[in-house]
Amino acid sequence: MALQESLAKFKKQQEKCQSTLTSIAAKAGSSKPTVPQKFTPAAPTKPPTPAVKFSNDTERLQHINSIRKAPVGAQIKRVIDLLLETRQAFTPEQINEACYVDTNANKAVFDSLRNNPKVSYDGKRFAYKSKHDLKDRSQLLVLVRKFPEGIAVIDLKDSYPSVMEDLQALKAAGQVWLLSNFDSQEDIAYPNDPRVPIKVDDDLKQFFRTIELPRDMLDIEKDLQKNGMKPATNTAKRRAMAQVHGIASKSKPKKKKHEISKRTKLTNAHLPELFQNLKDGDSSK
Repeated sequence: MALQESLAKFKKQQEKCQSTLTSIAAKAGSSKPTVPQKFTPAAPTKPPTPAVKFSNDTERLQHINSIRKAPVGAQIKRVIDLLLETRQAFTPEQINEACYVDTNANKAVFDSLRNNPKVSYDGKRFAYKSKHDLKDRSQLLVLVRKFPEGIAVIDLKDSYPSVMEDLQALKAAGQVWLLSNFDSQEDIAYPNDPRVPIKVDDDLKQFFRTIELPRDMLDIEKDLQKNGMKPATNTAKRRAMAQVHGIASKSKPKKKKHEISKRTKLTNAHLPELFQNLKDGDSSK
């Protein structure tokens, strides 16, 4: 009996000790503070600071400003060059957009452009106006044939874009002659009628080349008038105008003996074989 009581007592002591240990362990666990995990929000990303940008149109605006501050004549030339190059009609707004000349904002430019002999204005649009209203080669030939005494090539150059090519084509086809006027150093276009073939004897050619012409165009014009022909030039008027404008008279080139010069070509353009020597001389240059 004493042994059983001792075992029971020992068992109770063990249970008591186990209970004490469990209690101590529970208190120790509850005494540790719980550290909550802190939520650290992501730092907001700042957008990159945009670089300071200067206007990309600065250079263009400076260019436009320089055009609009230019003299009226310079602005008129800019517009006429545009009309000549494009051969199109432009409103004032289209001109401003194409070449930056603001005709609406500059009355002097608008009035000068409207009254310019090289410009036509229908009340809405400006267009280039050539001296001769031609559109193609056939019209060019018709016009040249209206001037048997010759027509200055400079008066034809702005008729339409390909007029010079057509003029050379007409020359190659034998329909026109292109000869130089030694007095003005300008080319003259003469009609050549293929229905009237002319054969000139060699002795007549030689006789023609031996004729001495006056060196002064005034004397040549007088001789033409004495023979009932109207000169195509008016030297007296041209020289008077040159003096009014303070233009010095051109020094006259020395006339070479036995060569065709000055108005000889103009008054004898209907005899093409007489100019063979002249043509050969030009081609050798």
